[in-house]
Amino acid sequence: MFKRWLRHTTMATMVALAPIAAKAQETPKQGGDIVVTYKDDITTLDPQIGYDWVNWSMIKSLYSRLMDYEPGTPNLVPSLAESFAVSPDGLTYTFKLRKGVKFTNGREIVASDVKYSIERAVNPKTQGPGAGFFGAIQGFDDETGGKSETLSGIETPDDGTVVFHLSRPDATFLHVLAINFASVVPKEAVEAAGGDFGKKPVGSGTFVLKDWTIGQKLVFERNRDYFVKNMPYLDSFTVEVGQEPLVALLRLQKGEVDIAGDGIPPAKFLEIKNSADGAQMIVDGEQLHTGYITLNTKVKPFDNVKVRQAINMAINKDRIVRILNGRATPANQPLPPLMPGYDKSFTGYAYDVAKAKALLAEAGFADGFETVLYSTNTDPQPRIAQAIQQDLAAIGVKAEVRALAQANVIAAGGTEGEAPMIWSGGMAWIADFPDPSNFYGPILGCAGAVQGGWNWSWYCNADLDKRAVAADSMSDPAKSAERIAAWGKVFTDIMADAPWVPVINERRVVAKSLRMGGADNIYIDPTRVINYDAIYVKQ
Repeated sequence: MFKRWLRHTTMATMVALAPIAAKAQETPKQGGDIVVTYKDDITTLDPQIGYDWVNWSMIKSLYSRLMDYEPGTPNLVPSLAESFAVSPDGLTYTFKLRKGVKFTNGREIVASDVKYSIERAVNPKTQGPGAGFFGAIQGFDDETGGKSETLSGIETPDDGTVVFHLSRPDATFLHVLAINFASVVPKEAVEAAGGDFGKKPVGSGTFVLKDWTIGQKLVFERNRDYFVKNMPYLDSFTVEVGQEPLVALLRLQKGEVDIAGDGIPPAKFLEIKNSADGAQMIVDGEQLHTGYITLNTKVKPFDNVKVRQAINMAINKDRIVRILNGRATPANQPLPPLMPGYDKSFTGYAYDVAKAKALLAEAGFADGFETVLYSTNTDPQPRIAQAIQQDLAAIGVKAEVRALAQANVIAAGGTEGEAPMIWSGGMAWIADFPDPSNFYGPILGCAGAVQGGWNWSWYCNADLDKRAVAADSMSDPAKSAERIAAWGKVFTDIMADAPWVPVINERRVVAKSLRMGGADNIYIDPTRVINYDAIYVKQ
């Protein structure tokens, strides 16, 4: 039964998505080392805490989960689990673990490790942003409410079996068990690290962290005891941080760098694209992405819906697309066009300065107001923030731009009352898994409007939350179309409250060195950025 269920739950996304990189045409060879660069430093490698697009790929490589995705595809497959079964009512999931899989500290993984890890993700003391993903597990409310530190809905009848009991059907549950927050960690290593597990990670993934020089580099080496034969292909990869994207690109052209993780700066894109080696250097493709401006509903005057609607009308999205050399399309709703549930007929808020001014006047701000717009400091994000600043000035809103390191922007967004507006570019939402529900819970649902969360609008609509739960409770494959339609209506209805300005749906463009061979050996999963597990060097 579970195979049929799995096939149907992924069918919509399999049709909608084409992987950015096709499967390699040549046979990958073992060996090789690569260098990857990023501008911003890494804050943590703790899977229950880390949640930005830079550390996401590294965390994925250090740990394993019950489920995972085939490289470069949205296809779910068992990983730490050898097999699983789903009850006919969709409320019980039983997983059998692979035997002999070990953490990098040498201890074999058992069922209690899975239980501990997911309870750790849910526990408020962890201060991680992923608790809401596990809301369907029985006992969730008790743990998040501080009444318990365990989840009654997870049972471990023996060392090789994990059973999940859900309080309601959840069509996304297998996807949830494939995201980083569900990574399995050893309790003894977490406790021994004394609150610093993010710097001393112990997992069972494809790579092991061998060195971390804060502010300079991280070195990852192949886990030679990894449970999948011949994986990963690389012997090691080094992540150098503090690299300005333009400098990283020059180093890549010289062969000193293999992947420029921040992508190609817009100022250099056409030059690289039109160069003799451009076709071999650029990995370009669609992704499940929406870049947006958050409007903090708990900060005046953004607690006024008319003000939020006016801001939506004031932003010239076409100009932002031009700043990106056309590597994006204007957005009008939270869902990206490739995501099931996207409403092609929905038009959203048209760019209209006069109407925006009129709405501000109705809201009592005919003379405008002053505010602060946060942005990351990696090009082109400050330039986009300045364009937004100019658009706001046209309706009388004076916005101070604060361009900061990504970690500082994330911290400001997750602190209640701190950031009135955030331009999300450079860390905008890329789906954790290819399902419309992922564009709600963490970033627009009540569960994400918490300290350290990613709902930076601090928007909470109890009625929409109930509708979201109802949609995800439609786990019967026969109701798939009904479920997707219900989700689509949630997102268009959200726009009446305007907690966001959906700005762009951007393509993901990565630059790679010539020694990496063709584009088909660089895997960029639809759900996140770079899949180091499947990368290899052409030899």
